[in-house]
Amino acid sequence: MKNAFLEKPQFVIKEGKPTAVILGIKTFEELLERIEDVEDLAELKRIKKGSLKFRKFEDFLAEANV
Repeated sequence: MKNAFLEKPQFVIKEGKPTAVILGIKTFEELLERIEDVEDLAELKRIKKGSLKFRKFEDFLAEANV
C-alpha cells in the first residue's frame, strides 16, 4: 500500500504567501488519525496522573440498575 505522505501537497498562494494546502483524501485522513492518536495519548497520561478509585462490582451494578 502506498504511503499517503508520499503525495505532494499543493499550496495555494495569495499575494505571495501560502494561504492553504490541498491534500489527497488519504493524506488528510491519515493526518486526522495521527492527531486523534496524540489526543488519546494525552488523555491517557492525564488519567494516569489522577488517583484511581475502586469499588465493588456489585456496587457498580447497583448504581447502573443492571
